[in-house]
Amino acid sequence: MNILHIVSGNLNGGAFRGAYWLHKGLQKIGVDSIMLTNSRDTGNDDSIVSIRKNPKSKIVAEIRPRLDRLPLLFYRNRSKKIFSTAITGFDFTKTAEYRNADIIHLHWINAGFVNIKDLKQITKPIVWTLRDMWPMTGGCHYSIQCNNFKTGCGNCWQLSSKRSLDLSRFILKRKLKHLPYNMKLIGISNWMSSLAQSSILFKQHDIRTIYNNINCKEFFSIEKTTAREILGIKTDKKILLCGSTNISDFYKGFSKLADALQNLNKNRIMLLFFGSASNEFLTSLGYEYKSLGFLNDNISLRLAYSASDVFVAPSLMDAFGKTIAESMACGTPTVCFNATGPGEIVDHKINGYAATPFEPDDLAKGIKWVLEHPNYQALTQKARKKVLTNFDNSVIAKKYYDLYQELLNNATLTAAQSSSKPGNYGFVTL
Repeated sequence: MNILHIVSGNLNGGAFRGAYWLHKGLQKIGVDSIMLTNSRDTGNDDSIVSIRKNPKSKIVAEIRPRLDRLPLLFYRNRSKKIFSTAITGFDFTKTAEYRNADIIHLHWINAGFVNIKDLKQITKPIVWTLRDMWPMTGGCHYSIQCNNFKTGCGNCWQLSSKRSLDLSRFILKRKLKHLPYNMKLIGISNWMSSLAQSSILFKQHDIRTIYNNINCKEFFSIEKTTAREILGIKTDKKILLCGSTNISDFYKGFSKLADALQNLNKNRIMLLFFGSASNEFLTSLGYEYKSLGFLNDNISLRLAYSASDVFVAPSLMDAFGKTIAESMACGTPTVCFNATGPGEIVDHKINGYAATPFEPDDLAKGIKWVLEHPNYQALTQKARKKVLTNFDNSVIAKKYYDLYQELLNNATLTAAQSSSKPGNYGFVTL
């Protein structure tokens, strides 16, 4: 069984990390798994193949994301949220890795990596793990309050468009034309699967849920005093950890956290942040704080989670909530809103606190509940157990292995049936 994973982005990106841990989990159970990426860095892992193989390919790889964004120049008043067109890309169907593969597994394929029209050339079983909403929309990665992806897009508020025939409509119609019908779609939460099932693009597809995965051998607890000493933290206060690649993304909900913090005791809590957070914003919160900046390795992340008493993830919309599961794997309970992907990870008042969406007061109540829990140690143990049982990459790899085996068995059966029916090629596109 040879699996080819198609993944865009960098090694430290959330989607890449989820795909990479799955890839490694598959290898551990004997599956021949290869990742093809446009990443500059492969981590010296021979099983990760980058398309940046020579000076020319490196230049082209830098140009493609810019070409992908060119149509957005016609929408000067658009929001600054990520919006992908998939009008250009690398044709991976011409590679040796594709020829050797039995199954093509798509993950996050944006930033000019894959041209959507090239997907119709795939003649092998396809699995597509939905790591955000982009596969089902007309370009946005999270629709927020918009339901146009259910009817055909157009009048896109993220483009500030008042026209039904806009770029979002064009992109969705292009997907309808080129995406193979017989793909297996995998939501990394039940919430994602339900969104895909309600979309105009995927409502007739086979959609299943297999949760995102965490490598629990890399994410485990370190004694708090040791973790704090290594990070240079000297405090007797409880530590509240929060982090995101960019806290300015409004769907990450940091405004809700800022409101919640006004209801907590500033003299008893220290804030610890990782990712992009301006000192101006952090200072405005009125708490003692420390910013760790971007953490590009698992060791640093593990230290941050372990040094903290509670992790707060105030996301308004998230496909899964990888940082939540990482924190819980390190034995640090999480407070989140009981909605979208995060609401499926945290069991309310069992291994964390799932606050009423999207009420800052209840978020603050949840933080207090964790920090003042009479049996905090039991809470931490239940948090790790939830991740080990449901999200560890060894568990998730087995679920994908069973899916792959099902697809290969079906492909063999279909090929046998097709050989007896002249003219039936067994491949249907919308």
